[in-house]
Amino acid sequence: MPVKNRLAELLPEITQWRRDLHENPEILFETHRTSAVVAEKLKAFGCDEIVTGIGRTGVVGVIKGKSNSSGKVIGLRADMDALPIQEQTGLDYASKIDGAMHACGHDGHTAMLLGAAKYLSETRNFDGTVVVIFQPAEEGGGGGKEMCDDGMMEKFGIQEVYGMHNWPGRPVGSFAIRPGAFFAATDQFEIEIEGKGGHAAKPHETIDSTVVASHVVIALQTIASRNVDPVEQVVVSVTSFETSSKAFNVIPQTVTLRGTVRTLSNDVRDLAQDRVTAIAEGTASMMGAKASVNYIRGYPVMVNSEEQTEFAASVAASVAGECTDAPLVMGGEDFAYMLEERPGAYILVGNGDTAAVHHPEYNFNDEAIPAGCSWWAEIVEQRMPAS
Repeated sequence: MPVKNRLAELLPEITQWRRDLHENPEILFETHRTSAVVAEKLKAFGCDEIVTGIGRTGVVGVIKGKSNSSGKVIGLRADMDALPIQEQTGLDYASKIDGAMHACGHDGHTAMLLGAAKYLSETRNFDGTVVVIFQPAEEGGGGGKEMCDDGMMEKFGIQEVYGMHNWPGRPVGSFAIRPGAFFAATDQFEIEIEGKGGHAAKPHETIDSTVVASHVVIALQTIASRNVDPVEQVVVSVTSFETSSKAFNVIPQTVTLRGTVRTLSNDVRDLAQDRVTAIAEGTASMMGAKASVNYIRGYPVMVNSEEQTEFAASVAASVAGECTDAPLVMGGEDFAYMLEERPGAYILVGNGDTAAVHHPEYNFNDEAIPAGCSWWAEIVEQRMPAS
């Protein structure tokens, strides 16, 4: 079954919603306008129940099918938040908010799920209940976890949950997915190296924290090259190197390093954390300095359930003609928290030849809307067929 005719008809309307959201981006949990727009539209669609304030600013809508002999409840999730980036697209509907833009396509995800919700509310051609989930703070805030911590799964009786993300570089409206570990766990670290500052003309009287920190940066790369099994995945990136002095002639007392660790299994995640700490402290001690490590666990590994992934792929193939195998992704995704609570699957939909996500020239491709809406609608209708 290809893209649904009704959703193709709705494309101009859904595109208008998407571009309005694009013009008015909101960051992390501050999705007050977006959440209000979502709730207003769900009410207009005739959803049976609408609940706001889950996970601070999350919105949930409940749509009941024509019958409920199956007793099944399926959750569909879209993220709503934008990024703290200055938009450089030059679009006539570019962000009106200085320093904020929808650089990851969450405006498209929200619009597509709204489109599916409108269709499902009109047709009700399924046996069971669908719960549409609009989540804030995916971009580093852990909004998915907060919605789960608020008891969302239990409150609405959700049994399975499905999510979607656009993917630049893939043909528009095509799909890709993989079972098992898919998106990486994303942790952060901050390492403070304390030496003994002094005059740059007398380095022998100092313990040069800059040199010590430089050795730590290099040594951290041995986690991937010499500590982790080569067939496993780990990425250790030092992304900030900040000295306590900016003067040309001062050897600084302290240096602060910041970075991320990305892994695809819990065992490697634990090993990487242990090695970051041991390497930083040991290298500093060897050179007469001290290191203190603050290691912050972020999103867990996002793991697609086997059965639900196979089903999601078959639905995608019915919409687009095929569904290909997706690569492993070392980026993080807080849909992982929902998949820890319920079986489900997360799929990629092609965004065409656009700038990469998180780039100031990125834009969601509206041509992907019918395929994305149709996939969500078909998840419901095929998983809970009308009796």
